[in-house]
Formats: sequence, structure tokens, C-alpha cells
Amino acid sequence: MKVLGSILSALLLACITTVQAETLPLPEGVISLASPEGEALLVGAEARNDYFPLSINFTTQINPAYCGPATIAMVLNALNVPRPASKKTLGLGLFDQENIFTPAADAVKPAKAILSPPYGMTLDDLGGLLAAHDLKVTDVHASESDLDAFRKTAVAELADDDHFILVNYLRKAIGQESGGHISPLGAYDADTDRFLILDVTRYKYPPVWVTAEALFAAMNTVDSDNDGKTRGYVSVSR
Repeated sequence: MKVLGSILSALLLACITTVQAETLPLPEGVISLASPEGEALLVGAEARNDYFPLSINFTTQINPAYCGPATIAMVLNALNVPRPASKKTLGLGLFDQENIFTPAADAVKPAKAILSPPYGMTLDDLGGLLAAHDLKVTDVHASESDLDAFRKTAVAELADDDHFILVNYLRKAIGQESGGHISPLGAYDADTDRFLILDVTRYKYPPVWVTAEALFAAMNTVDSDNDGKTRGYVSVSR
């Protein structure tokens, strides 16, 4: 059993650990996936179906404002949405952080707007851009939800590899550097009540396990760039 556990751990981590950057120190209470404790949490996680398609398509954001586009590209590829030719893959089909901006997506939030002050994307932008790709999208501001409702929704999505859950949260609220951020969730461990954030800023932080309470509190923060609404989460499927 010990050997099988080691093999499973290696398989689960294979796609994530291909890139090991020197990242910033993690705050207390936040667990790196690359640590022995983080690996054990993934092996024992009750809901981790989304981890596999997302890890295969794990993307690093190409600039500080592109956490949203990186997350969207990951999800479109993980959902096997018909892929356009990408100049980054010699013409083979793949969504990247540039070609996600179709005419329909540009009508919601063009790339130039993300790269201009106040920079980045809001929760509403995230939901709108995903919907522009003909996906089923439900975006929820944390102020309109609660911890139990979020946990129930997120766990259900993580147990279904055709549904994904994306979070828009304030980094500072979980002890990390900088402001608002967007990334997908990859797994949930019920014993510790922790979610795995597949952080798309891989040069800054590794994927981390955060308690459901801390994550919800980080989402339940006001985004001054979104008419005073709170951040929150997005459920998405085809």
C-alpha cells in the first residue's frame, strides 16, 4: 500500500511539478502543494476530479494583469472547447492568453482594457468572458452567498471533471503579496476543510492549500474596481 501511495502521489504531481520556480515565502496556514503535507492532502482529497484536466493544461500568466486570461485559457482547454490555431503552438489547436479574445470576448472586455488602469479583470468580467465562449456560467459575489453555500457548490464542481470553479480573491487576506487575483480550484480535502488553489502566477507562488474559511473571507472583500461589489466565485461548464 505504501508503494501504491507513492506511485499515486507521483502521478498526481507529475504535471504540476514540471516547473519549479523560486517562489515567495508562504504565510502561516497556507500549505504548498509541493510540500510533503501538500502532497498528502492531494492524495487523500475527496474531490479532485478537476485537478487532472486543469493540471494537464496548467498555464502561467504572461504578465501581472493576466491572471484572468490565463485562468480562462486553462478552463477552455480543460473543457475541450474546440480550439483555434495558436501561433504559440506552430498552428496546432490550443487556447492561449491571446486567442481567447474572440470578437465576442472583446465586446465584453478587450485585452487592451485589461492592460490599462485599473488593470486586470473583475468577477463580472471573468464571467462575461467565459460566457462569450458559449459556456454555462454562474458568477456569485461572496456578499450574496455564505461559506456553507460556497463549500457545497465548490465541492460538487470539483467532483465533476466537466465542471470547474474559479475564485476571485484578495491575496492580502490570506497573507500573500499584492491585491486581487483569479485562479481555478483543483481539489478539496474534507478532513482539513481546505481547497487547492492552482495559482496561475507560478513564478510568484506555488499551488497552495487554503482553508475554506480563509478563502471565502478573501473572496468576501470589496473590489473598488467593480462598483464596490465583493469578489467571489464562478462555476463554469459546457
